[in-house]
Amino acid sequence: MEKRHPDMELIFEGNKQWVERKRLEDPEFFERRAKGQSPKYLYIGCSDSRIPANEISGREPGEMFVHRNIANMVVHTDVNLLSVLQYAIEVLKVKHVIVVGHYGCGGVAAAMSDKQFGLIDNWLTNIKDVIRLHEEEFHSIEDEEARFRRLVELNVVEQVINLSKTSIIQNALRREDPPQLHGLVYDLREGILKDLNVQTDHIKQYDRIYGMQ
Repeated sequence: MEKRHPDMELIFEGNKQWVERKRLEDPEFFERRAKGQSPKYLYIGCSDSRIPANEISGREPGEMFVHRNIANMVVHTDVNLLSVLQYAIEVLKVKHVIVVGHYGCGGVAAAMSDKQFGLIDNWLTNIKDVIRLHEEEFHSIEDEEARFRRLVELNVVEQVINLSKTSIIQNALRREDPPQLHGLVYDLREGILKDLNVQTDHIKQYDRIYGMQ
């Protein structure tokens, strides 16, 4: 048998230690989770390795359904995202859909530049669209870091709005107990989540465009 790479040995050793800790804390931890999942939340976040969804929210495994991509985007042609969203809403019946961005996001920083990065440029165009929608506010901010942080927030707001435009969410909002949409930003320096209090009610005025029966 070929010897594992030392980096992979860290994974397996860490797994064993984690299992031991969990069994000491709760002997039935794994048995309960093997029976199924019923999460209350769908977390749509950035792929950044510094932001573990469960840990920053203080949730245990099984409490949060998670989808991650570059810069926490909700793109209407992304079949992966839409599949996760549909499963979470229609099968798991989650109560909350949360888009979580973070200050210092590399994807947002790349979209702010005028450089080419390759294939990802096609993805970053979606963030550049956010700049276009908020161009006046964006360019009125003179401090570069403040402008960067504000674009992170505006990107989250627009992704929550994008969620509200999907047929999956529009259908779910007709239920007696519809899911709630939220936009949050995580501060890497402080570890704190900030609620942007995103309002999507104004989308109703565009029902003639986005509305679906």
